[in-house]
Amino acid sequence: MPIANTTKILLFHLLLGCFFLGTAGIVHADTETDDKWHVLETTYTKIRYHSLEDLKDFNKKIDYTPGLSGVRAFFSKKTSDDLANKIHRKIDAVYERVQEILDMRKIMKKVVINIYHNKKELHAAYYEIFKKPCRLRGWYIFEWNTIYLRVDDIHEGMLAHEMAHSIIDHYFSVRPPSATAEILARYVDGHLFD
Repeated sequence: MPIANTTKILLFHLLLGCFFLGTAGIVHADTETDDKWHVLETTYTKIRYHSLEDLKDFNKKIDYTPGLSGVRAFFSKKTSDDLANKIHRKIDAVYERVQEILDMRKIMKKVVINIYHNKKELHAAYYEIFKKPCRLRGWYIFEWNTIYLRVDDIHEGMLAHEMAHSIIDHYFSVRPPSATAEILARYVDGHLFD
């Protein structure tokens, strides 16, 4: 019996440590591969990246303020939050806007967003998964609920498009045909700033 209690205590401390790491903002984690990923969790996503520079570039490329677009967003008051909070706010705002456009709101498993530094790294990841050359700028894999993008070629519409695939695929009890999901994802991309 003492062994069972020791195991329970050890498990409790492990879970407690995971809770505090998860709430600290930027967290380090291993992936399926030998590479080290850094992870930033938001309410709806897990953003995985290799360097702080990539995360900073990602923040610059995703310029989304809920309810503001274009010139109004440029002149809106910017707060001096830290990088993790800025990204958290932006990415969750995009996710919620995608849900709003699709009218598909429910609690879903967090979508993983893998951010690669450039085309070479993104295409290498594609080849590792599919064992064939890549011709895509980004993609989504349902089975892993993971979006693959590169930081040097990303914008809000592209991110919203891929998030739409995740939301659509996990909203229904039966996944819609891929052509239907693609039409809806393109609709989201085109109406993100409406």
